[in-house]
Amino acid sequence: MIFIVALMLTSLDHTRAFVTPRAAHLSIQHRPNSSWSSTLKTSSTSSRFDSNMGRRGGKGQFPRKINRTRRFTQEEDFNGDDDNGDNDGELSKENQQEKKDPYEDLGPIDKIKKYFTSGQFKADMMEDIGIYAASLLAATLIRITIMEPRYIPSLSMYPTFDVGDQLAVEKVSKKLRPPLRNEVVVFNPPQNFRDIVNNQAGGISKKSREALIKRIVAIEGDEVRVHDGKLFVNGEAQDEPFTAEEPDYEFGPIKVPKGELLVLGDNRNHSLDGHIWGFLPKENVIGRAVFIYWPPWRMGNTGMY
Repeated sequence: MIFIVALMLTSLDHTRAFVTPRAAHLSIQHRPNSSWSSTLKTSSTSSRFDSNMGRRGGKGQFPRKINRTRRFTQEEDFNGDDDNGDNDGELSKENQQEKKDPYEDLGPIDKIKKYFTSGQFKADMMEDIGIYAASLLAATLIRITIMEPRYIPSLSMYPTFDVGDQLAVEKVSKKLRPPLRNEVVVFNPPQNFRDIVNNQAGGISKKSREALIKRIVAIEGDEVRVHDGKLFVNGEAQDEPFTAEEPDYEFGPIKVPKGELLVLGDNRNHSLDGHIWGFLPKENVIGRAVFIYWPPWRMGNTGMY
């Protein structure tokens, strides 16, 4: 109860203090002529109060180690000062000044000039170069070993592919298993194809070296024949819903040599394919077409087996 009254009187005198109940009791016991307010307010009274607390042998007294109370004035508490004279408020202001944007007082052009001549620009440039180099390396490795994009320039595979279609070609399956019938593959043109294109162009043509895309209709060991608008493999007529029309030419019968494939375009009557230039070596295969990703309205893998 005495402690509560002491705190109330201290707050009336606009001074903040922290004392223990026992310290308040001892202050009243050893200074009967002093008011509680003056005991907690003035520094001289506090000194006498502390000296009384330090004497030994008196009634109700206790050791020196708890004989001092810490006092903060309103001004010190507001400014953030501590007992050692440090000013946290001033340090906070200094830190804010140190964090001030160095470009704040400059115009737009001066900001750009200062940035490009600063060490920050060099650091940012080196970081960007590292990111671009890592991205390029990752993309190159993926394209060489796993998958690559391809663009359709003609109608030789219509309706499965249209001009302008962009598709993904995977390169992993050819290393794990042999090619299968009805798969659509991208490949480097064989020498017979190059000779035909160069003869038509009257010289060496860039198109003779461009990769081609066709459908595998027969694999090594198969006997193939195109007759009466139908494709026969090993004597059986093939169901081909992916073709644009029935072929109007005759081909075979002929057996596919070992290590080679027969590939035809889905647009059978408008495709420079295996029925003209012959068989395709398996090592010329780049990968298998698996997915159209552009344009969005043609996205999917319809017709790719």
